[in-house]
Amino acid sequence: MMVEKEESEDEGGKRREDLKKSASLELPNLHFVYWPQKSAGMTQKDGFCRVCSRGFYSCHWRKQSERTKKWSCCWFLFVSLVAAFSLCWIYICLAAYNSRDMFNWKLFTVLNMWVNWFMVVFIMSGVLTSYCVLLLLFALVQLALREKLDLHILHKVFLFLSMAIFIGGGVAFTCHWKEELPTVPLLLQATAPFLQFGAVGALTLLSWIIFQSFNAAKKGSKFLIALIFLVVSAAIFLCPLLIKSPCLIAVEELPEKPKLIGHRGAPMSAPENTLMSFNKSVECGVLAFETDVQISKDKAAFLMHDHEPGFLERTTNVKAKFPHTTFNQSSDVTLNVLQSLNAGEWFLKTDPHQTVSQLSAEDKMTARNQVIPSLLQLLQLAKQHKISVIFDLYSFGENDTEITVDIILDSGINQSLILWLPPQRREYVKRRAPGFIQVYSNESDLINHTGRYLNVAYSALSRDKIRELRRQNVSVNLWVVNEQWLFSLLWCAGASSVTTNSCHLLKDMEHPDWVMTPSTYMAIWISLDVISVLIMICLYVIQLKQSSSRHETHSRKEQIPFLPRKV
Repeated sequence: MMVEKEESEDEGGKRREDLKKSASLELPNLHFVYWPQKSAGMTQKDGFCRVCSRGFYSCHWRKQSERTKKWSCCWFLFVSLVAAFSLCWIYICLAAYNSRDMFNWKLFTVLNMWVNWFMVVFIMSGVLTSYCVLLLLFALVQLALREKLDLHILHKVFLFLSMAIFIGGGVAFTCHWKEELPTVPLLLQATAPFLQFGAVGALTLLSWIIFQSFNAAKKGSKFLIALIFLVVSAAIFLCPLLIKSPCLIAVEELPEKPKLIGHRGAPMSAPENTLMSFNKSVECGVLAFETDVQISKDKAAFLMHDHEPGFLERTTNVKAKFPHTTFNQSSDVTLNVLQSLNAGEWFLKTDPHQTVSQLSAEDKMTARNQVIPSLLQLLQLAKQHKISVIFDLYSFGENDTEITVDIILDSGINQSLILWLPPQRREYVKRRAPGFIQVYSNESDLINHTGRYLNVAYSALSRDKIRELRRQNVSVNLWVVNEQWLFSLLWCAGASSVTTNSCHLLKDMEHPDWVMTPSTYMAIWISLDVISVLIMICLYVIQLKQSSSRHETHSRKEQIPFLPRKV
């Protein structure tokens, strides 16, 4: 046995000597040394990107986790799901931002406390969305760097809380503010072309990670990854076939800019329904004043929107002036008492539109001294500037319509400047004041009375319906439009006018946010899709070459344990 062992050692030594001699003949400037393979614990120095992504996602800042988590893939999918929910929720919040004042007013009627609740919800949603999206981005970076996914327990807790908040918010929005749901499709019409461009870019960037996973997966998993990737890619590339936006028109086909109607005056620049507010709207060049009329105890018409019990509490100092008296309706209080209240201080204290800081010292002083105006005062202002007046009548007494009509006629204003909107006693109004322009709040009444003026919410009519009514010579006013993207969309759709809180912003718009011909959009869409496909093909080819190169290097190392090194 000892002899056989010595012979085998001699033969092995001879083979090694022969190998060295042959190598030295071919490569005289090189000599061979044994290069030990790296152990599992040996790693190159971690880069900043690797450390940050691993630290934020797993809280392993110095080195990656040695543990292999069974559910790491499931947690990654959960992170992706929560991030998708968060983006959908913040998109809904952006759509509802146009009607934030209505949201705040609804909560005021419940809580009897004025706070900008919408901004509180919006900021919290923005923080949670940023957190979820960042977590997903760090997870994707870890996948690209081939790091282990080990989601920290705190992230898991926060993700479940975030998911509960997003789902709860969606349910509450659907149940208690369902009238705002049609705003989401409108925002899609305004942003869909650009969202598709962004989705194509995101898909192109993510394809590198997807191809990595595809090459490393087994046959069954490869088929699933390829199927999902192809379906998602087809949906993103072809979705412009379903995109319809009023602003996909030629510039020469763009309708006239909609006229502006001041909603309670200019409530972003002054306390709502005050003479200061209506004077500010005059500076915007509005077509009409929009207001709300109620009848007092002494049969005087005054301007006030709130008409629920405690209707004076939001916009006046009634609690301070009459701490032991409750006014639940307009017929409980006289005009003298109403005009003894301060109707401007609340605006400076609560800053409902975050615009008080933009007011001059003179404007702040004027706002501080505002009182509740009468309808007669507004009519005199409208008569002076030849501006129309449109209003809701929130008093339903037996003779309130007659009282209102008499006040208007006695003011001497031109009847054609009165846009009569209240539906009650309309036939009486037509006989008593035939010069009033009759405005209808729904399409069926408009058709039944062969009317020519329609006043509805901006989400009540489709683009095609607006254009059809305009072809029939019907003036279409849409309320309440505050955001530029929405005004741009309705401008492209052909609205005659809009009721707005932000006349000081919309008056300066000279054209919609964007207008594009369908042919131009199609050219951009197809070009981006083709470029994206070509880039992804290149990335896939690079991945294949890298993969084959790694396999070849690995095979060579297994065959020859000696590597050359320069002397």
